[in-house]
Amino acid sequence: MARGSRSGRNGGGGGGCARCFLGFLLKFLAFLQAFAAVSAVLYAASILSRWARHHELHFDHLLPDLWFACVVMAAGLLYCAILLAGYVAAEVNSGCCLCFYTILAMAMMLLEAAVAGHLLLNEHWMQDLPYDRTRELENLVSFVNNNLDLCKWAALATVATQVFSLFLAITLRAMVSPTNEDCDSDEDFVVIRRPLLLAQGAPAYLPTTADPRGAHPGLWSSSMRQKYGLNSTSDYTYNTLDQNAVPPQ
Repeated sequence: MARGSRSGRNGGGGGGCARCFLGFLLKFLAFLQAFAAVSAVLYAASILSRWARHHELHFDHLLPDLWFACVVMAAGLLYCAILLAGYVAAEVNSGCCLCFYTILAMAMMLLEAAVAGHLLLNEHWMQDLPYDRTRELENLVSFVNNNLDLCKWAALATVATQVFSLFLAITLRAMVSPTNEDCDSDEDFVVIRRPLLLAQGAPAYLPTTADPRGAHPGLWSSSMRQKYGLNSTSDYTYNTLDQNAVPPQ
């Protein structure tokens, strides 16, 4: 029993080290992806800042006029929130947090795949979008066309990081065991407890060799002979273990 508990403890220590290492990798990848998320937020903020220098910035005109900046800002903030959830899940190492982060990451990756498929399959996708008064979308498209190789490698690196982060989260979620299985401290100790109540089939008296109150018949007989000078105490002895017996007169 002790060997089994020691081997289980050693196995739990190895699993704990593996979980710590995978959690560190997940946090490191979330930190790397945070650069892309923060860059998107700063890019949208710079668009709104340049627009506010030459025009009056009203919240009523954000969606029809500055929809591109709003979409980039929303995407960056959503990405930051998902990365924060992943960082907290890796730090806490909780199954619920890891499952929540996995669902969010998968949803965002599916959304990115849908947008990328629409851009690749539809050659006239810009005509389907509303007019952007800031013209930042056209500038971004021209920058991507001029630096196509660099943008491809950056997109592949981002997607690979997201996929690896999702794989780490799923692995950590599978390695996290329930709390009741981890708490095996009682297996290392052998505790002998006396029952609070006697069993129903157990007799309520002890054997006749000793009195339950600690008096022995032999000692009682010898004391009676020494006190009264009697040779036999048969008239005075009785079953002291019978609680309902009446001593002779």
